[in-house]
This record gives sequence, C-alpha cells and structure tokens, in this order.
Amino acid sequence: MDDGQERVDGGGPAESGGPSGATHGGAPADGAAGCAPADGTAVGEVPVGGVPRQSRSGEPTGDVYDWFRRGARLLAQGHPAAAEQLLARAAAAEPHSRSIREALARAQFDAGSYAAALENFRAVALADPADDYAQFGWGVAAARLGDFEASAEHLALAVAMRPEADHYRQALRQTRATLAARAGAYGPLLPGAPGYLAPPAVAEDPAGGSGGAADDTGAGTGAGADDGA
Repeated sequence: MDDGQERVDGGGPAESGGPSGATHGGAPADGAAGCAPADGTAVGEVPVGGVPRQSRSGEPTGDVYDWFRRGARLLAQGHPAAAEQLLARAAAAEPHSRSIREALARAQFDAGSYAAALENFRAVALADPADDYAQFGWGVAAARLGDFEASAEHLALAVAMRPEADHYRQALRQTRATLAARAGAYGPLLPGAPGYLAPPAVAEDPAGGSGGAADDTGAGTGAGADDGA
C-alpha cells in the first residue's frame, strides 16, 4: 500500500503494531534466534525473480516464522506477489496471528487483490477494533472497490485513533471528496450529464420588469399579455 508505507519496511516500527518487534497472535519477534531460512537464503535476500524458494515437494522451505520474515522482506523490497505466496502459507498455518494476516493483507493490496486485502484487514479489525492500521487498510481497500461509504466509516475510525497520521487524514479527505462529488456538492455538472443541476432562475428586475427568468420559464410578459387580451 502506498499510504502507511512505514508498516512494512523490514518490519515497521514497533509502535505501529506492525510485524516487527511486536507480534499479533504469536508471530515470533524479528530478533529471535535461529531465523535463517532453511534453504540457505540470507534473511532479507530476494530470491531470483522474486519467487520464493521451494522444496522438491513444491512447498516453500522453512517454517512459519521463515515464511513470515521472508514475506515481509519481499513486500518491503517491492515483490508483493511473491510476498503473498509466503504470507498466505504462514496465515494458513497460523490463522489467528493478526501480524501475519495484516502483512498478507498489505501484500494483497499492493498486488492489486483488493477484495482479498479487504477481507484480511477486516478480520484483523474485527479481532482488534483498536488496530488503527487495520481500520485504515479496510478503508482504502473499500475505496479501491468503489464502496466509499464503508471507506469513509473506517478511515474516520483510523483518524480518530491516530489523528497525527497524515496519510490517514489524506485518504479520508479523498474519500469524502469523492462522496461529495457524487452527491453534486461541487456545483452543476456539464449540461446533459447525469445529475446535471440547472442554474437558478434570475431574479426579477428591481424596476418592476419581468427580467429574463420569466421568459425562460414560459410565464413571462408574453403569457400575461395573452391572458389579458
């Protein structure tokens, strides 16, 4: 995700509740011993072509922690599709880990799988309603899917929980602007467009004349003259 990039940059700051440092639901801390991948790839090394290394059986090598660490690194290094493969394996093995599921949602969002990302952000937010980043992710994924009402709701929650986050506020402004534009709050559209608002009628001439508004409506001086004839 472009917004909130600090969440996975080799883990993300611990204060943000990201995968690094703090763990949601049991994912090991990044500094734990014995973290070298079983395939011999150095921690943080991107496999050739960004494709995770596999064993002869076709399974990714290593354990859940390896998949999580390598997936987070791949995501930070710009390989969201490869990261998604590893993180999906990790989430299947540890379905209650919010850290893993949140990282998976981030990879899915960056890979363009917005519906899948929304479901995983939603799962994290429902498990922990105080997770501001999960609410933010839910909101921006909903916006990408065209559900701006839900987007505004969850982005507003994220902003309320973390008002100092500029990217939260910016995303909320964009969603609210879209909703306002859809409602015609920015004035009339081009004539003939759906939702076009006609300009208001011109007021009558202060000198007592009918002005142009009466002529536009068909109820001006001409119609009055006919009535009196």
